[in-house]
Parts: sequence; C-alpha cells; structure tokens
Amino acid sequence: MPNSYLIVGGSSDIALILAKRLLENKNNVTILARDIARCSELEMLGAEVIQGDALDESAVSAAVDAAQIRGDGAISGVAHMVGSLLIRPPHAVKLDAFNEVIHTNLSTAFLTLSKSCKSMLRSGGGRLVFISSVAASLGLVNHEAIAAAKGGIESMVRTAAATYSQRNIRVNAVAPGLTETRLAGNILKSDAMREAAVGMIPSKTINQPDQIAETVEWLLCHAPDNITGQVMHLDGGMSNLRN
Repeated sequence: MPNSYLIVGGSSDIALILAKRLLENKNNVTILARDIARCSELEMLGAEVIQGDALDESAVSAAVDAAQIRGDGAISGVAHMVGSLLIRPPHAVKLDAFNEVIHTNLSTAFLTLSKSCKSMLRSGGGRLVFISSVAASLGLVNHEAIAAAKGGIESMVRTAAATYSQRNIRVNAVAPGLTETRLAGNILKSDAMREAAVGMIPSKTINQPDQIAETVEWLLCHAPDNITGQVMHLDGGMSNLRN
C-alpha cells in the first residue's frame, strides 16, 4: 500500500510543489488548507483536500484522521508548511500583531506536532518536518516577531526529537533563507530591494521554492533514520558564513 503523507498549510507555494512531488511518486497525500482553490490540480491528481485553519484543533484532528485512514492506519510523514511574515521594528508592532505571528507559526506547529505524534505513537512511528527560517539563527533587522516564532519551532523540534527518539518518530526542520514565493513578494518587489537582499547572501542566490520542497521531501521520505532533531539551513550560507 502507498505511504500516506499529510501537509498542513497545503496551499502555500512550497507546499503545492511538495504535494505534487509526493503524488508523482505514488504516495497518498492529504492536505489541510484554507485556500482550497489553489489545491484543485492536486485534487485531480488524487490528493484529499480538507478546508480548514491550522489553528483549529478539530480541523487538524480531521486531517490527521483522514491521512491515517488513507495509510491503512499509519501516517508515514507530516509536513507543517504554515507561515507568515512581519518585518517591522518592535516599537511599531502592537501586541496583537506579534501574537498573530506567534500563533500562525508556532502554535500551529505545536498543534500539528501534538495531533500527529498521538497518531504515530499508535502506528509505530513516522516523520515530521517543520519550516523555520534563517531569521531564527541570525539577528536580522526588524525580524523580532518571526525570529521569536521560528526560534520557538527550532527549539520545539529538538525537544520533540528527544522526547520521541525511542518511539521511531523523527522530527526535523528546514530553515530557508529568502525564497521566491508570494510570502516574500514585498521584499522582492523592486530591483533595489532585491539587490539589497541578495547582497546579504554569501552565495548571491535566492532560493527557488522547488529547492525547499525537495529538501522537505527528502527528510520525509529518504533521509537516513538516524537524522532527527536537525535544522537544515537552505540560506546560501547566511547562517554560517561571513559574507
């Protein structure tokens, strides 16, 4: 029977590519997404698309249950692809806006972790991959909110990897740098802004969404079983190299 994978936040640019790759490799794919119109092609390819918010506990539970059924009682892997971006100095950010970033990124990640691990403990294991950001590793100007949220995800990934290490559950994260997606549209909307952004990257390259999707797929499907608690940086060297 084909393996079953769940993508939470399945209407993002990277998630759509990931889902298509999984489907092309004859896997069962379940998608939880708010914007299901963006997932229509995936539905035609065989994905089960569930409309819902990743902050809605009942929606996440329903998606986990659906993926479990499609996997004959087992989910092979879960990818949490939910994200948002707020680039603004703290003195110009209201608490509600800060909390929204935390809830959208970190609270949804915890809910996905909780519901998925409960299923995987019953079925004998599985893999989870979360999306972080280069902002979690570097002190980037005006990135306080997203740095807090994604830094929380990375800490949660390491801790969860330890918690479930002997239960055959592997938990990892991918931390992209600047990527050509709708979410980064405001950063890349002018040549001057694009040039300034690229100037900060040692490799002088901007990620393409398929590069992130390929890495997530590798962690979900192909990575050695002893890789857990890791954060894979796809940032052109920003987090580790001096430019």
